[in-house]
Amino acid sequence: MEFFDYYEKLFGERWPALLESLKGESSFETLHFEQSLEPYYLDRASVFAAKVLGAEPGMDVLDMCAAPGGKSLIIASMLQGEGSLQCNDRSPERRVRLEHVLENSLPKKWRENIKITGYDGVKFGLHKKESFDRILLDAPCSSDRHVLNSPAHLEVWSAKRIKRLAVEQGSLLASAIDALRPGGIVVYGTCALSPLENDGVVSRILKKRPEAHAVEISDIPQGADRTEFGVHVLPDRTQGSGPIYCAKIQKKL
Repeated sequence: MEFFDYYEKLFGERWPALLESLKGESSFETLHFEQSLEPYYLDRASVFAAKVLGAEPGMDVLDMCAAPGGKSLIIASMLQGEGSLQCNDRSPERRVRLEHVLENSLPKKWRENIKITGYDGVKFGLHKKESFDRILLDAPCSSDRHVLNSPAHLEVWSAKRIKRLAVEQGSLLASAIDALRPGGIVVYGTCALSPLENDGVVSRILKKRPEAHAVEISDIPQGADRTEFGVHVLPDRTQGSGPIYCAKIQKKL
């Protein structure tokens, strides 16, 4: 099938082991902030990506594509109710899930500074220019692990979709950079395998936004791969975590 041929060419000798790990169970971390609240189970690599953002109490933060909300929980715990957190997702159905997660898994004192919105992420750079200290862009992507474990999605998979997604991802990243205050940071992330959706997007947008540059990410998970602009966490070498790619981008002062 096209999916397997595409990634075998991409990963070469590594592909059989990576394929088996993608079929296996993910490695989760339990987020449980109070005994009376619902625990939330988030892939360890996703926890890492959210923490790379470096949100601190008092900052104005945007989670541009926030649903279902796991990374928003991490950001809210870092802000501790101080500053502001805008959790945005353009899908009404996904926002319902997002609202449930925030309402049932976060302490009340951490929810008071949170606003949930449903805007198209590409509009933030125009309408909220230089408004945020930190932005997490967990971009819509090919979600290869989900595709691999869904026969219906696997049947219709196409390399052309990766190229279409990369265009959308680039528009979102450019918008995020425009919405950052000088000195601010955006973490661009996907759960994609292909570099076209990862370093490829970052490379293209940094050329269009010379006021921004990639920052090296420290303290990466054991077994994760450093790429030209970021870090790729793949499950064959990280005990089931991922796939998660993230790049840390800072806007010049």
